[in-house]
Amino acid sequence: MLVPYKDPDRPVEERVRDLIGRMTLAEKTGLLCHAPVAVTPDGGFVEESAGIMPTAPTTESVRDKHLRCLTLMAPVAAGPLARWHNRLQDLAARSRLGIPVLISSDPRHSANDNPLTSVADGGCSRWPEPLGFGAIGDEELVRDFARAIRAEYTAVGIRMATHPMADLATEPRWARTVGTFGADPDLVGRLAGAYVEELQGPRLGPGSVASMVKHWPGAGPQAGGEDAHFAASPDQVYPAGRFEQHLDQFRPSLRAGAAAVMPYYGRPVGVPGLAEVGFAFDREVVAGRLRRDEGYDGVVCTDFGLLTDSVLPGGTVWPARAWGAEHLDRAERALMLLDAGVDQFGGEWCPEVIADLVISGRVSEARIDESVRRVLTVLFRLGLFENPYVNEEIAVTTVGREDLAAAGAAAQRRAMTLLTDSVLPLPSGCRLYVEGVDPRTAAAYATIVDTPVEADYALVRIAAPYEPRRTLPEAFFHQGRLDLPEDERAHLLELAATVPTVVDVFLDRPAVIPELAEHTAALVADFGATDDAVLDVVFGHARPEGRLPFELPRSMAAVEAHPEDLPGGTEDPVFPLGHGLETTNWRPRAVSRREG
Repeated sequence: MLVPYKDPDRPVEERVRDLIGRMTLAEKTGLLCHAPVAVTPDGGFVEESAGIMPTAPTTESVRDKHLRCLTLMAPVAAGPLARWHNRLQDLAARSRLGIPVLISSDPRHSANDNPLTSVADGGCSRWPEPLGFGAIGDEELVRDFARAIRAEYTAVGIRMATHPMADLATEPRWARTVGTFGADPDLVGRLAGAYVEELQGPRLGPGSVASMVKHWPGAGPQAGGEDAHFAASPDQVYPAGRFEQHLDQFRPSLRAGAAAVMPYYGRPVGVPGLAEVGFAFDREVVAGRLRRDEGYDGVVCTDFGLLTDSVLPGGTVWPARAWGAEHLDRAERALMLLDAGVDQFGGEWCPEVIADLVISGRVSEARIDESVRRVLTVLFRLGLFENPYVNEEIAVTTVGREDLAAAGAAAQRRAMTLLTDSVLPLPSGCRLYVEGVDPRTAAAYATIVDTPVEADYALVRIAAPYEPRRTLPEAFFHQGRLDLPEDERAHLLELAATVPTVVDVFLDRPAVIPELAEHTAALVADFGATDDAVLDVVFGHARPEGRLPFELPRSMAAVEAHPEDLPGGTEDPVFPLGHGLETTNWRPRAVSRREG
């Protein structure tokens, strides 16, 4: 006869209760850490951190520290990843209670190159950044995207997505804008809710990917646009009094049953009723606004690294992001977070710190059991106790599958946004000068020439401007000014004066580019697109349907004068929120679901 927690015919609540009663304190506290791990290219365990960011030793974490929630940092191909996952589940199965492992991941379906916020490779189908879905504004397309994520994640054993971001991107300089659905308050929450619904399904179950929506209660209004990953910029400010508008965007995801919620690092300044500490440390934010007011009883996991400083290659120390609680030691921070209502410590593999709080009498074991119950409920509902393994052959044939890749490629094209135009679509076979575009790809569309003076047209791809930072990990984040450096501006204007020039700009944040709007023959925005996607649009083989998911300001002075928490409203923007030209002469003409 099966013991109750192993009996799939019993209610989940009964199975959880039975298992908690059998667990040691060490086994319980292991469930309260959500640690980053790496994988070798051939699917092996990584026992010593060797990458850019510290990762937990895999075997010790699972076997000895009893961790069962691990987040995957590595861009590994489907076959090796499936093998690694099954070996990991074998390791967990040999433990006393056989509790399986839950693998989570940041987004893996776009080309964002920040290893702290996304995984840029691994063979998954390629889609636009979330901003692109905000540009299209099509809830059904977001559901298609979530179904693709679910298929590819479950194939390799990833059963929790540490996304979507339901943050409202109101501060143009904010580096995390790229991961949001934009600045439109009527759209962001709705798209995030659809994303969660489709990842998880009507009810969290064996076919689901659990969603961890972030960053409660809204991470967009960073003071001066500088991100709260760093000690110099911990503050979130609300000069327009829009705190509630940011929080509102999370309600559709909560109604959709999001399995987990991640509060942000930011420290709110001047918000009545809130302490000036990082959101996760504030009992009113977690136990109050989230659990009491919203009725939320899922897992609350901190953003990564609130307890422990990280030592980077070369010995650089990246301080723990414990803003407002920097003076506390690890145990005191953990105590404050548990008291606030947090269940898991993201990016940590120090369960002994939590266990010591119980042993010393500072935290009751009943309080630990409360969080263990929430974590185990997710594992049981996902069916991991019945079938934690994946099929390597299915993984290889599913990840990057042709239909998923085609859908992602089509979405890249649809998301592109026509800002200005006097020449598009370009005629097939014209003489074309290119910069930032692979000439071999462009040669399928035009005759490629070596200089602008030989060309009928020029096509240039650029990225939105930012101020490069010198040290890791800040160098991964695109922050600071949004206007073009003088040499790049002069070069583009000289090119535009020589030959009719089409500029495509990848908008991972808004850009201050009024001169390009005025002087180029056409200005196009993309939100993550391959060269052939851009060329298809420029030559009229695909129709751009996007509308700007944020406004493009006219000057840095306008940006600096703008309240960080206000969606839109900079003085005299070059293009307002929602701008995008119609394209009735494209071949063929698709029908947009967001006309007008």
